[in-house]
Amino acid sequence: MALGIAVLATNAVAAGWGAATWLRKRARWSIGFWPLLRVAQAVVAAQVLLGLFLAATGKTAPDGLHIVYGISPLVVSLGSEAMRAGVAQRELEGVENLEGLERSEQMALARRVALAEVGVMTVGALLIVTLALRAYQTGG
Repeated sequence: MALGIAVLATNAVAAGWGAATWLRKRARWSIGFWPLLRVAQAVVAAQVLLGLFLAATGKTAPDGLHIVYGISPLVVSLGSEAMRAGVAQRELEGVENLEGLERSEQMALARRVALAEVGVMTVGALLIVTLALRAYQTGG
């Protein structure tokens, strides 16, 4: 139960920080976002491993949906990371020579990439919060 609450809390904090970063367009705030997100992802991985261990030892939740909602955050996290990888590529599509850009143009591009990546990962963290709440409801 404590690990499930930790999944909920760490992802809520990361999602809140990410949402503030994205909505206020403060690329520098992403510096604080990434460590928060990585902690939240580590807690998700620990929760999934513990859940799989409990299931393997015969301890199951009263509702089979609880297991689905318990594993889904890991899938969401991995999917978000995969989508994040495409963000920079999309931003760089029209750029022929990155080194040929002026410093101000490079900085603007870096800000756009950083904010887009934070946006993708924030949506993922929000989905994980939703799944953690649902897991709590189904498994108690």
